[in-house]
Amino acid sequence: MNRIDRAALAAPGPLLLAPDTVLLPEGPVGGWAVLVDGGLFEALGPVDELEARYPESRTVRLPGHVLMPGFVDAHHHLTQSFGAALAFGEPSEIFRRVWVPLEGALDEESAYTAAKLAALEALRGGFTTVTDAGTRADVDVDVVASAARDAGIRCVLGLVCNDADGGDEADHRTVLENAEKHLARYDGDPLVHPSLAVSIPEAATERTLHDTARLAAEAGAVVQIHVNEHLAGVERSLVRHGLRPLEHLHRVGALGPQLLAAHATLLTPRELSLLADTGAAVSYNPVASAWKGNAVAPATDMTERGIRVGLGTDGTRGDGFRLTEAAEFAQRLAYGLVTGDSSCGAGWTWLEHATGGGADAVGLGTRTGTVAPGRAADFLLVDVDTPELALSWDLPWELVRRGNRDQITAVFVAGRLRMWHGRPTDWDGEALVRRATELARTAVAEAGIVRVHPTSTATRALRRPHERNVIR
Repeated sequence: MNRIDRAALAAPGPLLLAPDTVLLPEGPVGGWAVLVDGGLFEALGPVDELEARYPESRTVRLPGHVLMPGFVDAHHHLTQSFGAALAFGEPSEIFRRVWVPLEGALDEESAYTAAKLAALEALRGGFTTVTDAGTRADVDVDVVASAARDAGIRCVLGLVCNDADGGDEADHRTVLENAEKHLARYDGDPLVHPSLAVSIPEAATERTLHDTARLAAEAGAVVQIHVNEHLAGVERSLVRHGLRPLEHLHRVGALGPQLLAAHATLLTPRELSLLADTGAAVSYNPVASAWKGNAVAPATDMTERGIRVGLGTDGTRGDGFRLTEAAEFAQRLAYGLVTGDSSCGAGWTWLEHATGGGADAVGLGTRTGTVAPGRAADFLLVDVDTPELALSWDLPWELVRRGNRDQITAVFVAGRLRMWHGRPTDWDGEALVRRATELARTAVAEAGIVRVHPTSTATRALRRPHERNVIR
């Protein structure tokens, strides 16, 4: 194992990092270094050249490691972490039966703890940015912001702007006032970036869909909306509007570069063209498709059409490498096998969607997602001197198919060492997990959650009672 001096990485001042390989947008390069200073990538180039240009910097050699951009989770629900496993084996639209009641049972401490627990899992899995689609917990959204800051992760923070239940002028005005305050509240925050959110198109009035799009576009923010995720939602939109959800958003003027469409699994060719023509972005969430029974978004087709695509976990599991593998794997099973496409975008496509493409999709394309001068120093040090990756022939493919979070030595956000071998560097992750376990039991018990299926153990007992007392 190649040992790295943790103290040298955590010390203040300019830091010249010299790994075996740097992963750039155009591919991996060897013999290069990056200069990190003031939370940014200041320069990159051949090691000898940078050492000569920046003699005051401290050089840290990183043998056996790749320096790569941190992963960007384009779709998450941070305050749902207490119930992540409750989605197993459940049919679609579980938000009605699981997530709404669970978040409704959270108080300020439990919402903060749930969000910080999700951030901890994300950092452990190599995510340096998470995109929260807005909490339904009855707490100030700054509780979630505080959890992200305290964990040390970058967060695109959504504020839910639903108003369809009321729908009168007062409700509309209140939603817009709150949206404007939210966008202003985090303007200039180094880690928290404001966003607006609508749960699903039918949860907001047409005026609100239009006006939140306008506000976000003016602020350079995104509006997150779950779009065309479930067949039932598509059919309700057809009955109500005569249009599919994405078509309805287009008609009311809510499509555009500010839209981050979560899931987008059920799209017609016309809807794909609408996304491409308007510059809207999509969060492709392949693990959520598998876990919740959705269709698989045609992400390879989206890529070929020039649609902006990021990858999202939807709170399923915080492992960036497993997410990229799922992204490629789902495309191969859903589309590649029937067409004879053995590549399905190849490894580099899904790494790009998980890093720079994801940053662009969530509105941070000029700030993070790539190793480049002037970008935030949000990056990973990945140990490739392992049985999985030591015999390297095609690093992007190998990271997608054979990489895993156990190989992440260090996670940096804004130039600061935040995670070391899966543990936070400046706060107690184990204590957080213990407290989360206590709070989760209470929240789940009080939430009134309705599941269609019992646990796997209970299901087995019901189906094969004669096996309960048999030990093989």
